[in-house]
Amino acid sequence: MKKLVLTGAAGRLGSYLREPLAKLCDELISTDLTEGIGALYPGERYVKADLADLGAMEALLQGADMVVHFGAIGDEAPFDAILQSNIIGAYTIWEAAYRNGVRRVVYASSIHAVGMYPKNEFIGTDVPHRPDTYYGLAKCFAEDLASLYWDKRGVEAVCMRILSAAQVGNPRAVGSWLSYDDLIHLVERAIDTPVTGFSIVYGVSNNDRAPVDNSKAQYLGYRPKDNAEQFAAKIFAEAAPLNPQDPGDMCHGGPFASIPLGESGVAKLKIVDDRKQN
Repeated sequence: MKKLVLTGAAGRLGSYLREPLAKLCDELISTDLTEGIGALYPGERYVKADLADLGAMEALLQGADMVVHFGAIGDEAPFDAILQSNIIGAYTIWEAAYRNGVRRVVYASSIHAVGMYPKNEFIGTDVPHRPDTYYGLAKCFAEDLASLYWDKRGVEAVCMRILSAAQVGNPRAVGSWLSYDDLIHLVERAIDTPVTGFSIVYGVSNNDRAPVDNSKAQYLGYRPKDNAEQFAAKIFAEAAPLNPQDPGDMCHGGPFASIPLGESGVAKLKIVDDRKQN
C-alpha cells in the first residue's frame, strides 16, 4: 500500500504497531496529541492532530489506503470527555475516510462494548451490545457507525473487540489476554484480508480459557498463537478468591462492570506501562 494512517500512535498499543505498519506501506502517518513520539521508523512521519477536528482528520487521511484507528481515551471517563475523543473522534475518522475514498477503517473496539455479559456465557461476535461504561458505550457507537458507513457509503471496517492487551496480572487476564505479537497479527489480518465488509472480531490470544467465540470471523485468517495458561498457576495462587456477587469478577468487562460511571477502570487493573521503545 502507498499510505496508512495510525491514530493513537503515542499510546502503549500504538507503540507496538508503528514498526510493523511502516513495513506494510510506502508511507505511514502516525498521529496523536503529543508533541512527538521519538525516533521514527523508515517511511514513518508524525503529525500532531486532534481527533475531534474533522478538517484535520480529512487532511490527514488524504491519499490513504486505510486508517488504523487506535486513538481516543483508553479508559472510563466523564461523559463529556468520552463524547469529544471517543464518539465525535470516531465520527470524524469515518467521515474523513469517506470523503477521501479510504477503503477500510481498522478500529480498536473493545470487550467493553459487551462487558456486562456474564463470563460464563461464551459470547460470539453477533451478540447485541451490552456496554459496561460510557467508554463501552462509545465503542458501541463506533461499531454501529462502522456498520452504517459500510451499508450506506461502502467504507469497509474491521472492529477488533480487544479484551486485555497487557501483561497478565490477574485471574481475568488468564482468559482475556491478547499478547502484543497476536495484536500485531490481528491488525495485519484486518489490513490484508481482501474483502471484509463490516466485520467484528475479538482481540484475544489462543488462551485455553478464552471466554469469547471468533468462529464467525474465521474468514479474516486471524490465528493467534500465544496462550496465557502459562501464567495460570502463579496468578491463581496469588489472587484472592473471586466473589460470585461482584460484577467485576463475574462479567466480561472485569472491573469496568463494577465501577461507577465516569470513574477509571484502568486504575483497578494495575496495567504495566511497557510500551515499546524504539
